[in-house]
Amino acid sequence: MFESLAASVFDSAEDFWVWFGDKPLTVILILVGGTVAIAVLRRVVTALTERIAIGQKPRAVVETAAPPVGTTTGTIPVTTPGAVSGATTKRKRKNALMTPQALADVFGAVNPRAAERRAQRARTVGSVLNSAVNIVIGTVMVLSIMQTVGWPVAPLLASAGVVGVALGFGAQSLVKDFISGVFLLIEDQFGVGDNVDLGAGVVGTVETMGLRLTQVRAFDGTLWYVRNGEILRAGNRTQEWSRAVAPVQVPLGADIDAVRAALGRAVDRVKNDPELADSLLETPSVRGVDDVDQGGLTFTLHAQVRPAQQWAVARSLRVAAHAALLDAGIVARSAPTPFDEAVAGDTPGVS
Repeated sequence: MFESLAASVFDSAEDFWVWFGDKPLTVILILVGGTVAIAVLRRVVTALTERIAIGQKPRAVVETAAPPVGTTTGTIPVTTPGAVSGATTKRKRKNALMTPQALADVFGAVNPRAAERRAQRARTVGSVLNSAVNIVIGTVMVLSIMQTVGWPVAPLLASAGVVGVALGFGAQSLVKDFISGVFLLIEDQFGVGDNVDLGAGVVGTVETMGLRLTQVRAFDGTLWYVRNGEILRAGNRTQEWSRAVAPVQVPLGADIDAVRAALGRAVDRVKNDPELADSLLETPSVRGVDDVDQGGLTFTLHAQVRPAQQWAVARSLRVAAHAALLDAGIVARSAPTPFDEAVAGDTPGVS
């Protein structure tokens, strides 16, 4: 059937192959080459992003036994091979511990969400790159086919430029949101689970992070939808490490040395608490008098802690400081307020 159709259109088989070898074959080659290029580039991008997302274990240092005596190894013989071998092995171990992947594993152990954030960031960037590959190569294929067939490309490009400018003015905020979202992910400014301050009263925990919108859950349950293009500043309270800060106020007439001694016992109590041992990155300390006002003297207790643990450690510091100040007699165990005295005087049967 194909031969009869070709014979009815062309005078000879040679004319058919001449026609087929010109434009049709070129179009087929463009389609095949573009499809293969898209598949290969997408595969490379996906493999790289998955490798980054999953991560790799640090390479183990393989210790090789010393060659037997009399074996030619191509190295200069030394008088103390055991010492040299031990020094070489120690250097190898030191180099292995200082590799970027080993450091990444250490930071991942400090922050359990680091691996999840890295995977999310890598896969999102990979999705953007795959889409860019499809658009760029697909556009080149279409333009090449049009030029091969003989359709004018210049008017189409001019029209596309005008349409692109119009869409750019109309959707510039949308484009700004997407570009800002890409840079937020690449720079790892914050991720899902981080406690952030995005300005304009948006403070809370990041629940969802996309290329256009970021959802932040406030402490009172409010779910904020923030466009990435509107984020001018971002404060991350749970990235890499945090600091627990606990201000403590004592009466104006208190002995400063006695207060410092009591607060020192309080921070020691927190340091030795087994429930907080994994949260502390440094020994808690007392800064001293940070403020003096009509309410009293303000001392500050602080400690560097793991991400998102500053609030629990700060509460423990306040409780320990209160107990130590009570034991030292610096603060009274009970001080009646004017409200309590008025209630006691107005209540029948209470003197």
